[in-house]
Amino acid sequence: MLPTILDLTSLRAAYEAGKSPLDVVETVIARRAASKDPAIFITPTPDEALRAEAHALMERAPEPNSLPLWGIPFAVKDNIDVEGLPTTAACPAFAHDPEKDATVVARLRAAGAIVIGKTNLDQFATGLNGTRSPYGAPRSVFDENYVSGGSSSGSAVAVASGLASFALGTDTAGSGRVPAAFNNLVGIKPTPGLVPNVGVVPACRSVDVVTVFAATVGDGVAIRKVMEGYDAADPFSRRALPSSLPATDLRIGVLDGAEWEFFGNRHVEALYDAAIERARALGATIVPFDYAPFRQAAELLYNGPWVAERLAAVKDFLATNAADFDPTVRTIIEGAKAYDAVAAFEGRYKLEALRQKTRKEWEKADILMLPTSPTTYTVEEMMADPIVKNGHFGRYTNFANLLDCAAIAVPAGFDADGHLPAGVTLIGTAFTDDALAPFADAMHRTLNAGMGKDRVAVIPEASLVPQAEDGLVPIVVVGAHLTGMPLNHELTGPGGKRIKCCRTAADYRLFVLPGTVPPKPGLIREPGFDGKGLEVEVWKVTPEAFGRFVQNIPAPLGIGKVTLDDGSQISGFLCEAHAIEGAREITELGGWRAYIADQMKRA
Repeated sequence: MLPTILDLTSLRAAYEAGKSPLDVVETVIARRAASKDPAIFITPTPDEALRAEAHALMERAPEPNSLPLWGIPFAVKDNIDVEGLPTTAACPAFAHDPEKDATVVARLRAAGAIVIGKTNLDQFATGLNGTRSPYGAPRSVFDENYVSGGSSSGSAVAVASGLASFALGTDTAGSGRVPAAFNNLVGIKPTPGLVPNVGVVPACRSVDVVTVFAATVGDGVAIRKVMEGYDAADPFSRRALPSSLPATDLRIGVLDGAEWEFFGNRHVEALYDAAIERARALGATIVPFDYAPFRQAAELLYNGPWVAERLAAVKDFLATNAADFDPTVRTIIEGAKAYDAVAAFEGRYKLEALRQKTRKEWEKADILMLPTSPTTYTVEEMMADPIVKNGHFGRYTNFANLLDCAAIAVPAGFDADGHLPAGVTLIGTAFTDDALAPFADAMHRTLNAGMGKDRVAVIPEASLVPQAEDGLVPIVVVGAHLTGMPLNHELTGPGGKRIKCCRTAADYRLFVLPGTVPPKPGLIREPGFDGKGLEVEVWKVTPEAFGRFVQNIPAPLGIGKVTLDDGSQISGFLCEAHAIEGAREITELGGWRAYIADQMKRA
């Protein structure tokens, strides 16, 4: 018997034990027929077609688990093309039969996955709540009175209710994250351009992203890796430039008091507080940051010229079929007519100005952790005030694609009554997709809130996401390259990441080098000297950046092995002994930062 939630580990184990894809397909067919939510699918794959696809897979690859996703059932949001099933974007008059699979679907099928149907969505992917569809409103798997989240509504519910192992969504403003939070799932939102959009009906083409709903972070990452990769047919496709994060001493930015907004939902507020404490218990350093520039960027997506991209996607259809639009969706898209080319450029200028402000906040933190949605609503509440309440859902999600971020949404637990779930999202700069995953996985595992509707399910060890080797070069810095110091930009500029703050071994001494601009220290090692060690930072940079960095180091400084207080040895700044003759020693201050602080007090 298969478990309630069809995670990859459970299905692979079932296949190893002798079950076949046909057995799994029959389970899916039975569960689909028994489902009490009639709005999950727009077009389910017909039963006989599902059986035929399972047979075809076993003929193509007879060995169990011989393909990365062998026999894994998945659902597809109905703005993503699947050959043999119509694409509607939740608008019957828009329906058409695609000639081929979207790139992501083709890659997943080639890996052995089986499409079980096309899922419901907020029409033309315009919404975060799941009620804007003529095919009905999917509901939270925990209370049918509450919204499922959107626009990838049916996709999230299909996974959370045990109909599919994973599902594809799309995310422009948070559609791949908000439904995950409302259904106790993981939502993987890749960096824009990492996963190709060929065969996807656009919402805002320049910032759309195909996403994954999964039971675990490990499952979601594995699926994303199958989908990703450059596709020249997508004008916005990019080759990945992976970015790392510190393996230890991870700095997590959290909301400060001024930006703390939960629209009166004390349950979600409490769960966010608890998530912060769990992150701290996992060894993270918690750092409040100013969310204001991120929020102001988020507001541009619906209250700025980017809404014109939604009109660009459907302008010809709107001109002839305006009556076929959901009234709220039509209101939003027709609002784009208020913007002209001048407004588009002005919006771009504002976004770039805000991007500069966010860079200052990224200097404080390695990643951000935000509430995925600050609250939730019943279907009745949403229908009564569809634009304002939908906007509440996007308060902490709308900025992510505009600012070129990667994100992983994970469950944060259930409210005090054990009734409804909430979530938090870990957000990193571009191409931190892999680097985010280990901590996101750890956050999910410490929660013990199950997977999807199965609250007691145990996250399998086989899906654990290990800390990946990043191929970067560590370097110890002691002076002007420390965080906040004048030359720190030489590390951050090429994408360097701070790994930890620590101290040297006891036998190091520190001097102020005379005549250096900006002021720099000289670090020397003196065997037998018994000090307390000196404050330093360990950073990681790409090999290319490390080479350029070393080449530009001025004499009398150079690179040598620095021994840290834990006994490890890492390349770092050392000084030639002759250069400290007559120089002021500051070893007793404990480090360069303390010296600079002392100088500022004296000034």
